[in-house]
Amino acid sequence: MLLFYAPNIALTPQLPDPEVQHCLKVLRMKTGDVVHVTDGAGNFYKAAIAGTNPKDCRLNILETIPQPSAWKGRITIAIAPAKNMERTEWFAEKATEIGVDKIAFLHCRFSERKDVKTDRIGKILVAAMKQSLKARLPELQAMVGFKQFITQAYDGQKFIAHCRPGEKTLLSKAYHAGESALTLVGPEGDFSEEEIALAVNRGFIPVSLGESRLRTETAALIACQTIHIVNQIAGNE
Repeated sequence: MLLFYAPNIALTPQLPDPEVQHCLKVLRMKTGDVVHVTDGAGNFYKAAIAGTNPKDCRLNILETIPQPSAWKGRITIAIAPAKNMERTEWFAEKATEIGVDKIAFLHCRFSERKDVKTDRIGKILVAAMKQSLKARLPELQAMVGFKQFITQAYDGQKFIAHCRPGEKTLLSKAYHAGESALTLVGPEGDFSEEEIALAVNRGFIPVSLGESRLRTETAALIACQTIHIVNQIAGNE
């Protein structure tokens, strides 16, 4: 199924640009053709093209199909982006395909990257959502400082994944199936000792993702997938 994205379709039943360009110029669809659309908020729409011009593609909604959430709770990954932005973009794409509710970006003591172009990553999330036939677009939070981020209120389990010595529990054992979870993943140089201590004082549980030393984006993706596997085993997906 080819899927288009129109966040305001319920109020304004038409495709936005550049979806119009893809629909009319690339696929050469015309009035009367049936298309499938998501609003990124949990709904699919079956619609017929009602009228077109070079910059407009109006729709007649035939059916609204809510997509139930595939898992219980909300999955949030907060990651310090890698110096090579392509690796962070790869994570964002794959996490969306697997299933994630929110991606946030952290600026940590050892971060080599101080800013992230969320507009570009937002487009990657949209493409990954459509490709994986999901009706929910992950929330994207712009980069904030580590100390500021960990003080934000969060209703769910909170984890900090790091490689430094100290008592840690495997995420697969620490996470309680069906609950919302926020996992922090540090930069290539890991979190500092001070950051780990601050997070623990704010209620974050130190966790391990296994024995292997992982790249930042790999660790973040494994954290996301681990939560899904625990939920699958418990029958919450």
